[in-house]
Amino acid sequence: MKKGDLVVGVVSKLKFPNVGLVSVEDETIEVKNVIPGQKIELRVTKAGRGRMKGRLQRILEPSSFENAENSCPHFGICGGCFMQTVPYEKQLELKEQMIRRMFYPIMGEEEFEAVYEGIKKSPLESEYRNKMEFSFGNEVKDGPLRLGMHKRGSFYDIVEVENCQICDETFRGILKTTVSFFREKNLDFFHKMAHVGYLRHLLVREGQMEGEYLVDLVTSTQIDPDFEKELLEEWKNLLLEKYPDGRIVGILHTKNDSQSDAVIDEGTEIIYGQNYFYESLLGLKFKVTPFSFFQTNSKGAEVLYSVARDYILGDDGKKLGEVFDLYSGTGTIAQVLSPSCEHVTGVEIVEEAVEAAKENAALNNLSNCDFIAGDVFKVLEGLETKPDMIVLDPPRDGVSPKALKKIISYGVDQMIYIACKPSSLARDIPTLNEAGYSVTRMGLVDMFPSTANVEMLALLNKR
Repeated sequence: MKKGDLVVGVVSKLKFPNVGLVSVEDETIEVKNVIPGQKIELRVTKAGRGRMKGRLQRILEPSSFENAENSCPHFGICGGCFMQTVPYEKQLELKEQMIRRMFYPIMGEEEFEAVYEGIKKSPLESEYRNKMEFSFGNEVKDGPLRLGMHKRGSFYDIVEVENCQICDETFRGILKTTVSFFREKNLDFFHKMAHVGYLRHLLVREGQMEGEYLVDLVTSTQIDPDFEKELLEEWKNLLLEKYPDGRIVGILHTKNDSQSDAVIDEGTEIIYGQNYFYESLLGLKFKVTPFSFFQTNSKGAEVLYSVARDYILGDDGKKLGEVFDLYSGTGTIAQVLSPSCEHVTGVEIVEEAVEAAKENAALNNLSNCDFIAGDVFKVLEGLETKPDMIVLDPPRDGVSPKALKKIISYGVDQMIYIACKPSSLARDIPTLNEAGYSVTRMGLVDMFPSTANVEMLALLNKR
C-alpha cells in the first residue's frame, strides 16, 4: 500500500482518544472518528516507517451495536460527537477499553486493575454542555452566512448546528435567532486568510443550576461605529423579545481583531444586563464570566469533584494541613477542599481566573484560601511555604517537566492528579514512579458523552 490508495477494512479497536485501528493486508492503519466493528472505506494519507494513517471516506457497514436513530441531523458532518450512534453504556465501555490499552503498558495489567475503580457516568447524556463557541462562516464558497461548528476535517467550512444535541434548546434558539438576524442584514463574516469581515463567533454560557444564560457576540472592528451601535441594539431587542422571562441575564459584545481563529477578548462591553452569573456546585457558589474557566458539564463537575474529594480525604475524615492546588482555574477544587484544610494555596496562570477565584472564596465566606496568578513553576520557585499535599489539575498539555520536577521535590506523602487528557497522566506516571510515587487509586468520570474524551483521576502515595 502507498499514500493515496483507497482501501476497505473493518475497525478492530480504538486508541485514545478517537483513533480506530484497521487491519488491511497485514498492515494496521490508524483512522480517526470511527467505531469498532464498522466496515469502512479509507484513503491512505501516510505510509511507511512502521506507522500508517488513513482518512475516513465513508462507512460501508455500521457496527453491530450502533443505532443511527440516536444521531442528530449533523452527525458525520459536524466535527464532534462521533460516538453518538453508540448506546451510552457501550460508550463507557469503549472509553474504559481505550484507557486500559493506554495504561497497561505503563503500569502493567495487574497493577492497573488493582487500583482502578471504574468509570462514573455523566448525570446527563445529552444537552449537558454549559458553554458553546459557535463560529460564523459559510458551508461552501460564496454560500450564505452560517453559524455553527467547523465541518469535520475542515478549517474553513461551517455547519449550522441548529439541532445540536449536546446543548439545550435555548442554545439552539439563540443560534437560530442570531444567524437569521445577521443574514437578513447581509453582514459578512471574518475571513481567516484575508483578515476582512465583521462577524467572528457567538459565545453562549449557561448556569445550569439556575437556568441563566450569557450571550456574547464576538466581532472585528471593521464596521462603522454608529451603524454597529444601532445593529447591536436591534439584535439585543430581538433576543429579549424571544426570551422575555429573564433567562438571558447578560448580552455582551467582544471585539477581536487578532488573526487567530480563537475567541480572544480585546475589549468587552455590556449591551444588556450583566457579564456574569452564579453557578452552584456541591453547596458552593461560583461566579462565571464570559472567559473564565469552568467545567463545561456542571452536573458532571459535581461528580468529578466529589470523587476528587473522596480520594483526598478518604473515609476517616482527616484534616489536611497546607494544600497546593496547582492549575487551580477559578478555585473550584480549592474551595471544595477548604473546610477540611488548614490552608489552600491555588496557583493559576490566567489572571482573570485568579480574580474570579478570590471573589468566589469571599462569596463562600472562605478565609483560608489564597490564589496566586502566574506560571506554576515560577510561582513555586518563589514560595517559601511547603505543602502537605498537592492537587494537580493541569490543562490538556499536562504538567511541564520543570514544574513536575519542582512538585516532586516537595516530597509530599500524597498528591492527586486530575487529567482532562489521560495521555498527559500516562506520560507523567513513569517520572512519578521513579521519584517514589505509586498510584493507589484511579478512576474515570465521563464529562463528555458522545465523544471519546473522559476525565481521569489518580491518587499517588509516596513509597
